[in-house]
Amino acid sequence: MSGLSIDAVTKQFGDFRAVDDVSLSVPHGTFVCLLGPSGCGKTTLLRMIAGLEEPTSGTIALDGADITDVPTHRRNFGMVFQSLALFPHRSVGENIEFPLKIRGVDAAARRAHALELLELVRLPAHYYEKRIHQCSGGERQRVALARALVTQPACVLADEPTGNLDRDTADAVFELMLGQCRERGMALVVVTHDTALAARCARAVRLVAGRIDGGG
Repeated sequence: MSGLSIDAVTKQFGDFRAVDDVSLSVPHGTFVCLLGPSGCGKTTLLRMIAGLEEPTSGTIALDGADITDVPTHRRNFGMVFQSLALFPHRSVGENIEFPLKIRGVDAAARRAHALELLELVRLPAHYYEKRIHQCSGGERQRVALARALVTQPACVLADEPTGNLDRDTADAVFELMLGQCRERGMALVVVTHDTALAARCARAVRLVAGRIDGGG
């Protein structure tokens, strides 16, 4: 299958089953939201897709190839964390370039890619030198998205990417993510409590007690 495929994935923490037999497909170019109350398993499922947690059982595949045991750094997935996980005292450019730096890309090529991404997320080129702690919340979200896109990933995973933004800024960030999903043919999976955002995605999946509500 072309895209991301989650088949009967379960995650057990001791006696607690955080994710219970979840199956889900996310074709390339499709935007899927994971909804549900706190503790329902959304973030745990996202972390398993990212390779940050190992499923107790079940498989995760990309384009038909099993990636369940593939390390995070070899999945080429872009990630936007709820905390953003940006380096606060480094420049915007250094933050965007970081995934390329750890892959050994030379400085000139990294800078060129970072400047392209700044334009893509609608931030001025001079922001390349700006420090993250000098950026607004919406600007930081755009930088985090640019960093997630810099390796041209097959899939982008985002945990509450609009959670701390006002409505207008959240809508702008959402439109940017949706546009990139379609233009680049990426699979996009977003954990959110934002029902307005979820109403505009291709599919909203609600989790209750670790299971897909109503069978998906």
